[in-house]
Amino acid sequence: MQTYSANEAKTLFGEFLDRAQREPVRVMRHDRVVGVMVSAQDFEAMRAFYANRLQHALQQSAALAQQSGLTEQGLSDLLADES
Repeated sequence: MQTYSANEAKTLFGEFLDRAQREPVRVMRHDRVVGVMVSAQDFEAMRAFYANRLQHALQQSAALAQQSGLTEQGLSDLLADES
């Protein structure tokens, strides 16, 4: 992964964008990573991956809750409990 300082990213922005189309590009400021630029295609792929992962986790949680006997009313009661 290529690394640019924040100043280099600003000064060489066209090059920075071109590089990000090929691979993620890390941006550093004061010796720490402050961002990573990725292509729009890579961003959408990551977004879809994490949305799918979340959907799978929610389905697993729902199945476990159902197996444990949790009803919609029981869930409502738990969510309404402010103790």
